[in-house]
Amino acid sequence: MRSKPLLRVRKTGALMVAAVLAFVSGVPLAGVSWAWSLILLIPVAFFVWAWRAGTDVYADRLRVRALFGNTTVPWERITELAPDPSGQISALLDNGNVIRLTAVTTDNLSRVLAAGGQEVGHSD
Repeated sequence: MRSKPLLRVRKTGALMVAAVLAFVSGVPLAGVSWAWSLILLIPVAFFVWAWRAGTDVYADRLRVRALFGNTTVPWERITELAPDPSGQISALLDNGNVIRLTAVTTDNLSRVLAAGGQEVGHSD
């Protein structure tokens, strides 16, 4: 399963810029003492999360990545993709579990489905 994803959906790059700005802003505070230097871990963790978190689309599966770990779901197990009120997409699986697809929104859902070779079905 080491193939390259057909599409990588990630959070906006503005989050990484915000993390860098927070880190730079925290440097003077961290210079006060070693105890305050631990505050720099927060923007570092936020940067790593913003860089790593997202959804990778393959022809046969989706891989949802978080700060720590990832979840791989074959397309066959997904019975429905639905938005929440904020426009974020979640996948309903055949066993009743729901997985939120990180960084997938109603705006980019069509690209995700096209990259995965999935047809759009409408419910009546």
